[in-house]
Amino acid sequence: MQISRPAALTPVQRRIHAAAMKLFAEQGVTRVNVSELAAAAEVARGTIYSNVPNIEGLFEEVAAQLVREMVDRVMVAFAGIDDVAHQLSIGVRLYVRRAHEEPLWGRFMSRFGLGAATLQAVLTTDPAANLQIGIENGRYRIQPDQLHAMLGMLIGSTLAAMVAVLEGHKTWREVGSDTAELLLVALGLRRSEAHRLARLPLPSAPATA
Repeated sequence: MQISRPAALTPVQRRIHAAAMKLFAEQGVTRVNVSELAAAAEVARGTIYSNVPNIEGLFEEVAAQLVREMVDRVMVAFAGIDDVAHQLSIGVRLYVRRAHEEPLWGRFMSRFGLGAATLQAVLTTDPAANLQIGIENGRYRIQPDQLHAMLGMLIGSTLAAMVAVLEGHKTWREVGSDTAELLLVALGLRRSEAHRLARLPLPSAPATA
C-alpha cells in the first residue's frame, strides 16, 4: 500500500523536527511555541518561521514523518521475505528494539502512538496492508471486517511492549518476541509456528535519511 510522500526534509528541517520530537516527548504536549522550539533546535526564530509554515500543525507533521520513516526502515528489512506472518513478527520486534535503542523516540511513540496523526499514518502504510494481504491469501484467519480491530490490537500491543522496555520491566528481545507470538496466534497461526517466527533472527534494518 503506497502513501503520498512529501518532499524530503532538509538538514535544518530534520534538526527542527528532532527538537520538536524531544519537546513533545519530554513535556507530553502537542503544541510548542516558536521561542522554545528555536531554543531547543539552537536556531534563530526566523529559521523556524522559514522552515515551519504552520507551527500549529507541527505535531501532526512530526508524528506522520516518524511513522513514515519507521515504516521505511521496516520495509528494508522485509527484502526477500514474502510471508506476511514473518514480516509482522519482524516489524513488531523492530519497533520494540528501536524503543530500546532510541528511548526518546520510544517515549514519543508510546505517548502519542494512539493519537489521530500517528494512527492516520499507520492506516495508510504497511501494517494495514500486511493484515489486508494476510486476510486475502488466507494466512491470517480473521474476517475482513475485523481488520481495523486487529490493527488496533497490533498497534496497542506494540506500544505496550515499548513501554515495558522503556520502564525496564522486560528486555526488548523478550517482550518483542512474546508480543509478536501472541499477535500471530490471534491471527490464527498455530502457537508452535508463531513461537518459531517470533524468534527468528532479525534482518538488518539500516536507518533511513
